[in-house]
Parts: sequence; structure tokens; C-alpha cells
Amino acid sequence: MSEGKNTLFTIGQFAALHGINKKTLMWYDEIGLFQPAVISEENGYRYYNYYQSSVLETILMLRDMKVPLADIKSFIKNRSAESMEILLKERIKELNTAIASMKAVRAKLYSRHDDMAALLELDLSEISIIEKEPKYLAIVKIAANTPLETQIEMVVSEIKKHQLPRMYQASYGSMLPVENLYARHFDDYAGLFIEVPDITNKKGLHKQPGGTYLRGFSAGSWEKLPSRYEEILQYARRNHLRLYGHAYEIGINEMVIDKIDDYITKIEIPVASEGV
Repeated sequence: MSEGKNTLFTIGQFAALHGINKKTLMWYDEIGLFQPAVISEENGYRYYNYYQSSVLETILMLRDMKVPLADIKSFIKNRSAESMEILLKERIKELNTAIASMKAVRAKLYSRHDDMAALLELDLSEISIIEKEPKYLAIVKIAANTPLETQIEMVVSEIKKHQLPRMYQASYGSMLPVENLYARHFDDYAGLFIEVPDITNKKGLHKQPGGTYLRGFSAGSWEKLPSRYEEILQYARRNHLRLYGHAYEIGINEMVIDKIDDYITKIEIPVASEGV
């Protein structure tokens, strides 16, 4: 056995022994990570010995664990149980951070997928009664004659307050006071709202009440909204429901349409039974 330990292996033999390509060994040599025990002066061939197997297997193990090459190289120059413990501890920390990030990405994927699946099954003619949890909304107050460019600037400014790196991370809509709705002033909005996820500081925000809501959808451009509101008012009257607060409008398919005729606006209005 002791004689076998002194045997030199060619690069091909050593690579086969460890189940890797000999080009991998050549690359490790070039970058100074793992070098042959002997390089023949006659022909420049690389040779490896038995004692190097544990070093190579350690490198391969760390590579499988996705440890960066620079960290592996540093460890190989100073191998010890202590340095391995430190290396693995740091890698576990990095991996836990990556897993948390991937879980967050997965949750967003599921959420967006569920939104699209629900969108495909929508009955746009339906008016329904739903229950909602309360939410806090950032409000951008606008006047009827506020130019669109100014509205956008005001929304962007409000987004910056909540430190969102991307606009798509929030939802946007309009608020129409119910008194204006009953008065058929369908263009007299109170403002725009921004629904920001995970708001911790609720100071100065508008509380959208929880409870019972009427929900309906309007297909097409915003010019279609007044006729849809008339249908909602008729529905409320037939079912002895009193609207209060604001009608909350939000576009739900902006990311997947090319023309305004395909636009879908979701309308939600708090309701109570008449006499309550």
C-alpha cells in the first residue's frame, strides 16, 4: 500500500479517478488553485500523487457547495478545521440570504400568476358583494384641471417617500367620493391613491375601511366608466344598499394590453344595508 501512495498519476488518470475532465485540472493549475505534484522537464506532462486526492476532493466539495473560487483558494492555502468552520459558516449565511430572496421571488411569481389566472376567468358583467380587509393608502390630491404630466410627477414624488425602487411594486388608482357618484359627477375625483405593500409608518395615510364592498368591472377606456357606475347605482338601489366613502378604481391589466379598448378597471365601493 505504501508503494501505491508514491505512484504518480497522469492528468488523465487523476481526472478519471475523481470523475472530472482533465481540462478542469488544467484550469485549476492555470489559476493557481490546484497544481500537479510534478511537471516533467522532458515533455511538460503533469503528474499527481495519492496525497493530493484529499485536497482535490475538498475543492470539488466546496465547488459543489457554490463556494466562490477566491474563498476556496484562500482556504486551500491555510487548511484547518477552524478555517473550514469559518468558511462554511459564512457560506451558510450567504445561502440563507439567497434562499430568503428566492422565496420572495417565488411569492411574487405565485401572486402575479394568480392575478393573471383570475383575470382570465373574470365575468366583466358581474357586480358582486365582497368582504375586504382595511388598507392604508398614500393619497395624491388632484384638481379636475391638473395636467396629466403634473399628476405623474406628484405620484413619482409620493413613491419616493416610500423608497420603492420600482413603480410596479405598488398599485395605483383613483378615488371618487360617493356623494359625487350619487350626483352623477363622475369626473370629480378626490385624488389618486397608491397602495404600497408593508407600510409601517401609517401617519398621514388614508385608511380604506374594511368591510362589505360592491365590486364591479369596467371594460374599455375611461369614457365607459359613467355608464358602468349607473349600473352599479341601479344594483345598489335594487338591493337596498347604501354606498358610502369613496369608489376606489384601479386598472388590473395594464401590463398585458396594447390598446385602451382592452383596459379593465376594477371598481370597489363600501356599502351598508339601507337604514344601517
